[in-house]
Amino acid sequence: MAATGSASPLSLAFSSASYPRASSRNLLSFRHALLRLASSEDGAAAADSRPPPLRVSASSNPKARLVARRKESVSVRQLDRPLSEYMSLPASQYSVLDAERIERVDDSTFRCYVHRFKFFAFEVCPVLLVRVEEQPNGCCIKLLSCKLEGSPIIAAQNDKFDASMVNRISCESNQRTSSLQQLTSDTTIEVSIDIPFAFQAIPVQAIESSGTQILEQILRIMLPRFMTQLVKDYQAWASGDTSRQPLGTGKI
Repeated sequence: MAATGSASPLSLAFSSASYPRASSRNLLSFRHALLRLASSEDGAAAADSRPPPLRVSASSNPKARLVARRKESVSVRQLDRPLSEYMSLPASQYSVLDAERIERVDDSTFRCYVHRFKFFAFEVCPVLLVRVEEQPNGCCIKLLSCKLEGSPIIAAQNDKFDASMVNRISCESNQRTSSLQQLTSDTTIEVSIDIPFAFQAIPVQAIESSGTQILEQILRIMLPRFMTQLVKDYQAWASGDTSRQPLGTGKI
């Protein structure tokens, strides 16, 4: 049967060359070689048509979820200028409170350096980027990003966790005529982290329990300190000090 269409490069190469007369055994071996070549080409084509193998993504690593919440309130004695007026200041007029721990990025964005702490045998120092949103009778501080500094294994986790934080600060609107007003900070922190290989021998519940206790300890230490600085700043502002100089020293 005559072949239709143009000849393949392989057939052209064979037809253009002259070969010595071969024995029947040699011809049989040659035919077998051609059959093996065709078979291997069909196999390669079939392999190319197969779907790619499934890959296990990093998101399949075990995760730990840490959640901590704390509400802190303090009574503030009003001065000549009311607390509600102080709480209504635009974010551009906020004091950074503690120049050793907080720096202003723009009118409403601040970078905060949290004190170092131990997580198991590793040292951690979170650096938070937060934005202040003005609200009636107060403001809301929201976490934009968090970077971990400290031990190398901790710093390596920066692309393996998600964190959120909301701190709502308010004064009681129904006490505007009272000499004492209530200033409240209500903070929630949530962290979801891929458990590093070095920690995977530890039960997830143990990691979550230890991590949550650390977050709670941070809030237990930092919120009262923050509220004390806020009250001092209000007192300076209410007494006529418009410098908005930070009053903190970086110490707990």
